[in-house]
Amino acid sequence: MVQSDVDRLLDGRTVAVPGLGGNTARPAFGVAEYMQRNGYRIVPIHPTATEVLGETAYRSLVDVPFDIDVVDVFRRAEYLGEVVDDAIAKGVKIGIWGQLKVVDEAAAERARAAGMVVVMDLCMKVEHQRRR
Repeated sequence: MVQSDVDRLLDGRTVAVPGLGGNTARPAFGVAEYMQRNGYRIVPIHPTATEVLGETAYRSLVDVPFDIDVVDVFRRAEYLGEVVDDAIAKGVKIGIWGQLKVVDEAAAERARAAGMVVVMDLCMKVEHQRRR
């Protein structure tokens, strides 16, 4: 049986989340908190936060001093290309997850050309719940 791209991404255990700051009312916080409760290591990527959900926050993916499996993007679609470029530079192990309405086909093609799995316009939390 061929593993779906969603399943491959959900197999990653270290998830960087661009757009995850300390605002508990934002969708990024709720999804990251859920994923953390379900065994994932969450790595906040935010320009001003220093710690979120008990984890050190980093200004950029390339600043993270350890391997990242998946990048779960909570930034507007216009920033997906920048996130993908950083993920390629970082050497992200599995791929890119574009949350709801986060779609940029050109960025996705660059990520795929670099060997990454890409899904877009899906919620990681919803897809994880479907597979439990």
